[in-house]
Amino acid sequence: MIVLDPFVADLDAESARLREAGPLARVVLPGGVPCWSVTRHAEARKLLTDARLVKDIDVWGAWQRGEIPMDWPLIGLANPGKSMLTVDGEEHRRLRTLVAQALTARRVELLRSRIEALTTESLDRLAERPAGEVVDLKAEFAYPLPMNVVSELMGVDQADHPVMKALFEKFFSTQTPPEEVPQMMADLGALFSGIVAARTAQPGDDLTSALIEASEGGDRLSTEEITNTLQLMVAAGHETTISLIVNAVVALETHPEQRALVLKGEVPWENVIEETLRWSTPTSHVLIRFASEDIEVGDRVLPKGDALIVSFGAIGRDEEQHGATAGAFDVTRTPNRHIAFGHGPHVCPGAALSRLEASVALPALYARFPELRLAVPREELRNKPVVTQNDLFDLPVFLA
Repeated sequence: MIVLDPFVADLDAESARLREAGPLARVVLPGGVPCWSVTRHAEARKLLTDARLVKDIDVWGAWQRGEIPMDWPLIGLANPGKSMLTVDGEEHRRLRTLVAQALTARRVELLRSRIEALTTESLDRLAERPAGEVVDLKAEFAYPLPMNVVSELMGVDQADHPVMKALFEKFFSTQTPPEEVPQMMADLGALFSGIVAARTAQPGDDLTSALIEASEGGDRLSTEEITNTLQLMVAAGHETTISLIVNAVVALETHPEQRALVLKGEVPWENVIEETLRWSTPTSHVLIRFASEDIEVGDRVLPKGDALIVSFGAIGRDEEQHGATAGAFDVTRTPNRHIAFGHGPHVCPGAALSRLEASVALPALYARFPELRLAVPREELRNKPVVTQNDLFDLPVFLA
């Protein structure tokens, strides 16, 4: 049984141990909660399309028996309320269809010019910093861009950013004191309920307003469904993109030969994004699914009533999928068929937006600061204690 490190001291080593344990590994989540982890690409694809693996927390035997406390630090990820994230089958298709009406490819593409403008604004501010000064690229660039983009998309007031940032830090952290969890969940619910109420009273040209108006055969999303969907999409929409940008910069700066290929124009930025998603996936583990029946996984069985997490950090470097060089960062890798944004009915609805933001931000960053380099050795970069995210506290760099 592998105990997942709540401090995430060495995600790569932990992911390697998970793969060595086989496609289905027994693990313990922070807080002492036991579950299973799928660690291999092929088995994950099968499980993520298996109707016997559900999102309904009432299927979880430990939940039924009262073994999961409401102040468990990860309770918000295991039981976030009714949304397309937590239902299956017809109900999931209903919610996904209504959300898809609002989050259209056209709406995402219309954000491109705004993403470009926000990127330029951030880079202009960075260019004003004194030469030779250490800059936290995460705080100054990787964080504000996706937060501003997802806020504009969803109609979230910029004044709400500080409290939202603080609440999501607690939401994802394994170090949130148990006594603070119920209040944190209540505060998040109140924040997003207020946003939905404001847009109901005064609709705008944003996704929240579109969700309120979306209908299918006369059916509409309930206020609870809209609130939970909004919270889900804001949380996932900025955290994933922050990590993608940060991890891409770290990968390039620690692989100068790969960086040279990109900056010379010999390899497109799309390759950098896809290889980063595979090799240093933004989401290390996704919580949580439950077996409604016994499910065979390789030579093991995921028992009925047990919980499963999808360990994308381990899956991304699966040699059975990506060959003997799976552990290497290689922007020339072809083909690069990863599942960093999931697979099956619950594949991430914001994948296109995340890729779009990274495809604008990364080339613009290196065009402005081609001499960018890390200000500390790779081993001194500090991982955040977030078991679900492959994230850093900060990213100190020299811009020139």
